[in-house]
Amino acid sequence: MSAQIDLDKVAAYANSVQAEYESNLKTFVDIASVSMEPERKKEIDTAAEFGKKLLEQSGAKAKVVETKGYPVVTGEFFHSKDVPTVTIYNHLDVQPADASEWKHAPFNMHIENGVYYGRGTTDDKGPALSVLYAARYAHDHGIPVNIKVIWELEEEIGSPSFEQFLKDNIKDLATDSVVISDTIWVSRERPAIPYGLRGLQGCLLKLKTGIKDVHSGTTGGLARNPIGELAQLISLCYNATTGEVLFPGFYDDANPVDEDELDNFVKSGFTVANFKKAHELGSTRTEDAREGAARIWGRPTFEVHGITGGYTGPGVKTIVPNQAEAKVSMRLVPNQDPDRIVEALRKFVAAHAPDVELVREGSLKPFLGHFRGPFAEAAKGAMKSAFGVEPAFTREGGSIGAVVSMQETMDVPIVFLGLSLPEHGYHAINENFDWQQASGGIRMFVDYFERVSKITR
Repeated sequence: MSAQIDLDKVAAYANSVQAEYESNLKTFVDIASVSMEPERKKEIDTAAEFGKKLLEQSGAKAKVVETKGYPVVTGEFFHSKDVPTVTIYNHLDVQPADASEWKHAPFNMHIENGVYYGRGTTDDKGPALSVLYAARYAHDHGIPVNIKVIWELEEEIGSPSFEQFLKDNIKDLATDSVVISDTIWVSRERPAIPYGLRGLQGCLLKLKTGIKDVHSGTTGGLARNPIGELAQLISLCYNATTGEVLFPGFYDDANPVDEDELDNFVKSGFTVANFKKAHELGSTRTEDAREGAARIWGRPTFEVHGITGGYTGPGVKTIVPNQAEAKVSMRLVPNQDPDRIVEALRKFVAAHAPDVELVREGSLKPFLGHFRGPFAEAAKGAMKSAFGVEPAFTREGGSIGAVVSMQETMDVPIVFLGLSLPEHGYHAINENFDWQQASGGIRMFVDYFERVSKITR
């Protein structure tokens, strides 16, 4: 910790704003900013305006920037033109939530013993507010750094308008580095700084074999069954038991994780037992920590998310469906290109099931950054000073489309300083965040801003 800032004073500041933080987080979470649901456009706009208001109340100049899709909120805490500039990225849109599955209403934040329950608490409104309070402190106490803020509202749908937003506003967004608070620790006991993200390619597999559902007693044996045929096609695409992807070309360009990285993954404290507990999994494909970490952080995958068609009510209705659809996606590792992957799958589908229509959904390229250098060291030092534990450098299995766009458009170092825990439930029912992580995040980011202020451009 630099002599310029006193960690005890920062901690006292964090405690002094707890009630205010919780009130603002509740207002944010109660706004159902679900980007995946077009009917929520009004809530998206409300979240953007509330974000702008919070930035302005904290001392930043802020505005809502319209795009072809949903808006982006930007802000700036300006110190002087002679100091480094760091840009904060978070997103304010959230996943959908079925209230019938939750213990508490997902869009009416519930506080219980310092834990905040609600959709968006950990992904990503809670961490966004922690960074905001840290930026406010850094600005008010003269830490010599300019802090810019980008709050996106399309991250959960793949950031379709974000790259154009960056290009259209590149002069206003000029920065020396980017820090992102939208990642997950290994465990509460072991902070993590990811330096890589998998990419994503989604697809719909559609098959229509008739005009209407028909009686299986009358037509069964002669009528084609599109659900069965899609299931067979999927079994040709990958081995569901091992996870191995089978269609040609999938692994051709994939960069393998080297042994040193695997060593770091294991040293991070990752265990399959803890992973199963955090994600409430009954079983996994392996119990080995090294193999497990490689599977979720460093290898590409093929997943089936749902199959629709036919009868889904109670009991058995003896029909042969007339159409079916399978929703699949592939997580991609560095050097895999979504365009090449989807064409390899399209060729395979055409050869084995020519009647199946493949519809390409959103694409995200993989990202690989650095775990050495001044910004990585600043992140490591800030996380250790705030939480008292040496963080692990890992990768993440998920995807953040905006990261690749920023890498390609802004061409500056990108650092991940997340605050979420596995048990917080990214995208899951009963999503939550907690004051322990939120207050630690305030301390961490104040320290990080101070450290970044000393990195020469």
